[in-house]
Amino acid sequence: MAAQVRVYRSRIKSAQTTKKITRAMELISASRIAKAQQRVAASLPYARAVTRAVSAVATYSNVDHILTREAENPKRAAIVIFSSDRGLAGAFNSNVLRKSEELAELLRAEGKEVVSYLVGRKAVGYYRFRRRDFVRDWVGGTDNPTAETAHEIADAVVEAFVRDTADGGVDEIHVVYNRFVSMLTQTPEMLRLLPLEVVEGVEEPTDRNTLPLYEFEPDNGEVLDALLPVYIESRLYAAMLESAASKHAATQRAMKAASDNADKLIREYTRLANNARQQEITQQISEIVGGADALSTN
Repeated sequence: MAAQVRVYRSRIKSAQTTKKITRAMELISASRIAKAQQRVAASLPYARAVTRAVSAVATYSNVDHILTREAENPKRAAIVIFSSDRGLAGAFNSNVLRKSEELAELLRAEGKEVVSYLVGRKAVGYYRFRRRDFVRDWVGGTDNPTAETAHEIADAVVEAFVRDTADGGVDEIHVVYNRFVSMLTQTPEMLRLLPLEVVEGVEEPTDRNTLPLYEFEPDNGEVLDALLPVYIESRLYAAMLESAASKHAATQRAMKAASDNADKLIREYTRLANNARQQEITQQISEIVGGADALSTN
């Protein structure tokens, strides 16, 4: 009995230590979520302004630009996968990787070769474990994304898109990331980045406002050349910020669940230890009474 009590007490101590770690990680993630949400909110006005500008040029210029031109027979497609550098975030990484696998299967079913660009150590580890090839990776900054990283990713995907497929280029660029919905919900999203699909159109005229007139200087082609890379970079940066906020929320939820499980284990092992201790005391009392009865009968 004494050995069993020692085992239970050791497990209680281990669960208490684990709870301290998970509770600290939960608090750290909670403090980072607010900052990540603020960064997402701060990036929205700029992203909307760039989207409106690109939409205006695309609507009123009718320029045949390489970034908006559909390939007649697309042969290769690239997927940019946004994961995290660290784990302990529940199904955060598995969801986005599963979504990327579904997209890859869909593209292959259309007869396209799929290549991958990876963001985050978890995606890199996933591909290396399965010995899959990828074009390029970016690791080390998923918890606190920077515009410089988004600029590097944008340059890489645009360079691959404008290159001919015979030279290793691609005809389509897709992005897969986790979108932050709420503290409890983060959903994997996929969107086609190139050829460009402008998701926000110019507002329809009403009685109170009319459509503005646009003049392009030096010409609409050069304006589109300047705007499209900025637009692509802003979309990628927004995806990185959404992914970071989603990761912090997923980590907080996972660590809270771990802390609750540690509390449950502590209560369970405490009950078992008390029962074992009570059985030990009962056995000792029974031995003492039995010994006293044996002495009294002699």
